[in-house]
Amino acid sequence: MSETGPDGSTMSYGRRMLILAICCLSLLIVGLDSTIVNVALPSIQRDLHTSVSGLQWIIDAYTLVLASFLMLSGSTADRIGRRRTFQTGLAAFTLGSLACSLAPSLGWLIAFRMLQAIGGSMLNPVAMSIITNTFIEPRERARAIGIWGGVIGISMALGPIVGGILVETVGWRGIFWVNLPVGVAAIILTALFVPESRAPRARPFDPAGQVLVIVTLAALTYGIIEGPGSGWTSAKILGCFAVSVAALAALIVYEPRRTDPLIELRFFRSAPFSGATLIAVSAFAALGGFLLLITLYLQNVRGYSALHAGLFMVPLAAMTMVGAPVSGRIVATRGPRLPLVVAGVGITVSGLMLTRLTATTSAGWLIAAFVIFGIGFGAVNAPITNTAVSGMPRSQAGVAAAVASTSRQIGQSLGVAIIGSAVVSALAGSFRAGFPAASHTGWWIVAGCGAAVLVLGLLTSGSWARGTAQRTADRLMPSGSPPVPVTSR
Repeated sequence: MSETGPDGSTMSYGRRMLILAICCLSLLIVGLDSTIVNVALPSIQRDLHTSVSGLQWIIDAYTLVLASFLMLSGSTADRIGRRRTFQTGLAAFTLGSLACSLAPSLGWLIAFRMLQAIGGSMLNPVAMSIITNTFIEPRERARAIGIWGGVIGISMALGPIVGGILVETVGWRGIFWVNLPVGVAAIILTALFVPESRAPRARPFDPAGQVLVIVTLAALTYGIIEGPGSGWTSAKILGCFAVSVAALAALIVYEPRRTDPLIELRFFRSAPFSGATLIAVSAFAALGGFLLLITLYLQNVRGYSALHAGLFMVPLAAMTMVGAPVSGRIVATRGPRLPLVVAGVGITVSGLMLTRLTATTSAGWLIAAFVIFGIGFGAVNAPITNTAVSGMPRSQAGVAAAVASTSRQIGQSLGVAIIGSAVVSALAGSFRAGFPAASHTGWWIVAGCGAAVLVLGLLTSGSWARGTAQRTADRLMPSGSPPVPVTSR
């Protein structure tokens, strides 16, 4: 079966699936990077002599920069070409990975993680835009998105094992080497098989909006991470929060005044789109906090090796891998409500189970919590992505997908910052003795994030919400264009 490709040519089903596979490679290296780095954190902490806040910055320097530039990358791809932007991102991510493997100190590692993130910002939203413009039929698109989301589970399953083996054999620097061959292969395959595509009308660069986004996220994250050490009521921390609020307020006032804003605030008139954004923040905040806490617990409290700790996380990753494509098929046939309910319940229950964590909690209880979290997290990605792009004009696909991806990264960044800082603030005595009890605060936050996913999923997947999505889609279409059908049930 053939369809018209994004470049206007006839494209066979086989070529469409090959393009999907290339896009999945980009998600694979980004997903691998996330779980591999988490497994290596204790080893990095010992080698570079850093505190918990230093570990938070290793993660958040990446997610913060990623979140700051995703929307710019999405609109840039729509303007100058999705294939060109995608290849540039692959090259920057691959070079950043090589630099991280050579970092001589914590400061340099954080700097090179930021370079990685600049490349990463050009991958996932642009890949999603390529998929959206390659798979035109709504149900086939939903299935493709489900497959794409399933790669998250594959990367999460491979990450802890590969990361554990590399840390145990060649050291933590080896965790960045795995990105190099995959990145090079993806660059070559993109040049050979992915057609170039652009939005019909290019949107100009919005420098003021871009700066306001960076200031908002950077000031907020810095204040949260450094709060336990500097004091929550210190002038520095309060100043950071004030700057973040002021920048956000300026962004909200400034963006609607632009003809072509960096952030299209009209998207948020759609209840499903707004809900998907908040659900992404909540779910990925839970994931970021979960991975940080459980990695430190398994290696620094239980004394497990990196490989042993990685193997413990395989059930979580396996459930995510199995659940993501199933969720994609359910979204395609029945809509997003059921997967969102499963996601909310799974994340909430797993968080509540770990509020009882002690230094001697049984392996069976831990694995059960990991399985339940994996089921919940595996169900959440497909409805987030599908809802974000469903009903949006194809010319806006890159921006809409970038907002969804930005929400994920903001959530993970805030999860690491908030949950990590909450645990550090509650920590009393030595790390090994005090961490299990201190982590209970973090697990309650994880459970709260899951409850937010559940409530938002129920509120934003009904007939009223679909009506707001249809009205928003009609407003976004140029005058004289046919209405965009909203296919989410």
